[in-house]
Amino acid sequence: MSTIAESARIHPMAVVEDGAVIGEGVKIGPFCHVGPHVVLHENVELLSHAVVAGRTVIGKGTRIFPMAVIGGDPQSVHHGGEETTLSVGANCTMREGVTMNTGTADFGGQTIVGDNNLFLANSHVAHDCKVGNHVIMSNNVMLAGHVVIEDRVILGGGSAVHQFTRVGRQAFVGGLSAVSYDVIPYGMLNGNPGLLSGLNVVGMTRAGVDRAVIHRVRRAYKSIFEGTGSVRENAAAIRDEYADCEQAVQILDFIAADSDRALSSPTRGQKG
Repeated sequence: MSTIAESARIHPMAVVEDGAVIGEGVKIGPFCHVGPHVVLHENVELLSHAVVAGRTVIGKGTRIFPMAVIGGDPQSVHHGGEETTLSVGANCTMREGVTMNTGTADFGGQTIVGDNNLFLANSHVAHDCKVGNHVIMSNNVMLAGHVVIEDRVILGGGSAVHQFTRVGRQAFVGGLSAVSYDVIPYGMLNGNPGLLSGLNVVGMTRAGVDRAVIHRVRRAYKSIFEGTGSVRENAAAIRDEYADCEQAVQILDFIAADSDRALSSPTRGQKG
């Protein structure tokens, strides 16, 4: 039997299956479908024609627009019907046609989405993705499986991120870009194939990063990608010099971390 808070408002033409947990102040509009293993925390709103399925938890204040399908099975040939999960944080907005899938058993079984994120129409979060906080995915952005998107990333319309790729904190990916390799924190990537084109200076400025700090990070970027050694060798060589610069250290740590993908650069993947 469902657990439905007294203050929840459910349209008579909506379907809420037995077993669902519906919190205080939840609004469920006409022609919505809520599955039996779904938890909707307080003040979640499903406008109309939205589907929340699977073992899915939706954080408080999140709004889901028409034709979104949240918590569908993984789109993976390896999925055998296991009971995997999707967790969505608080105050997210999922516009029309957004899709998010649960995880796969072979990789921990969890897709995790953080707080205060905006997913514009027809964007997709695949199985086993990890999406941070304050992320913006513009229209038709596609995340393949196992992608990691760190906090405050902006992904331009129609961009696509290859499976197992990481996109670092506050990076900016231009519209229609193909993200085939990891993108450093604060990086800007554009094109197909996607190439680094410098730092997201506008985003850093809006976040309150001091101009002098931005100049230091730019110098670090130049040393990393224009030095005589490999990217990882160059990054290791400047670590002591930039140990007191938080943003530079975030970039250096990102480069040093283990990853299934190579690093995006100003030249990687460029033809000719």
